[in-house]
Amino acid sequence: MRIEALELIEINMPLVHFFQTSFGKTSQRRIILVRVVDQNGAEGWGECTAGETPSYCEEWTESCWITIEKILAPMILGKEIPSAEHTWDLMQRVRGNRMAKAAIETAIWDLEAKILQTPLWRHLGGARQEIPCGVSIGIQNSLDELLQKIQKELEAGYQRIKVKIAPGWDFDVIKKIRDVFGMIPLMGDANSAYSLNDSDLFKKMDEFELMMFEQPLAYDDIIDHSKLQKQLETPICLDESIRSPEDARKAIEIGSCRIINIKNGRVGGHKQSKLIESICRNEQIPVWCGGMLESGIGRAHNIAMSTLEGFTLPGDVSASKRYWHEDIIEPEVEVTAKGTIIAPETPGIGFSVRKDRIEKLAVRKTLIRQ
Repeated sequence: MRIEALELIEINMPLVHFFQTSFGKTSQRRIILVRVVDQNGAEGWGECTAGETPSYCEEWTESCWITIEKILAPMILGKEIPSAEHTWDLMQRVRGNRMAKAAIETAIWDLEAKILQTPLWRHLGGARQEIPCGVSIGIQNSLDELLQKIQKELEAGYQRIKVKIAPGWDFDVIKKIRDVFGMIPLMGDANSAYSLNDSDLFKKMDEFELMMFEQPLAYDDIIDHSKLQKQLETPICLDESIRSPEDARKAIEIGSCRIINIKNGRVGGHKQSKLIESICRNEQIPVWCGGMLESGIGRAHNIAMSTLEGFTLPGDVSASKRYWHEDIIEPEVEVTAKGTIIAPETPGIGFSVRKDRIEKLAVRKTLIRQ
């Protein structure tokens, strides 16, 4: 392949309902889309999963836009790329900026799968076509509102409920959920809101037999997580701390976690996700796919990744309608009555990109050529 052009498009998409974590509240997403075009006019699509501010990690919308436009795109344009797996190597001399890299890399994977006339999930080496799905529910205005949302998602068939927790919205919240819904598959996501000083709180929450506590301590830590995990029966799942295959190897080696969440953007794209999945599978560490409030394009890439063998736990890959009044792909992502998504057989990401919808939502665009 030779990439002749790369287009950056920012769209603004209002969420159906605000999403609140320990980072803050999000009501609208600023999403950067990447479209790559090869020498024959074939195109592939990727999505940058960075947030509006550098809160989840150092990257954010503005930093990713300029990094892709000024630094990463010139490294790709006009180069002969033997395969999508080589895309990462072309950008490797740039440190970090994994979400920006992933936006380009995943677009090239989509392009290559289309050229090969194969579904992306098969091209990545997926082991199964049907994936189990869970939902992530943010901090609500009231506990009653949270319980209503959980009831709605259970009725929709989702196989796992994840609730966001934060100081003051933790023990009593989980207790009430257990009292009302019993032993449903349930996990708590802290998004780095606690410290080792809160160990006793987490030991108390062992009684709820949660599937996992996700990233309870600092976003860049594996040492203190190792200390906390040794005190708990409940598995710790690492999210923000795992940015590379080496991070995963080290965290597993020192016992920082028993589960890992893989996000394409956080780790740098499909190649890095596949390497982490392989390490975890060999060490018998379950993985699952986390969500970043993606549009249908990012969601489609997550579906493809979730078909890999090591993704044995329900991920945050849910239906388009949970987040968007109208998505930018067709058909929109749907979940079966038993809480699964079936990866499509159409070549590439498997969904048609709605350019008309993107055009209506676009707030800026730039086309970069060699």
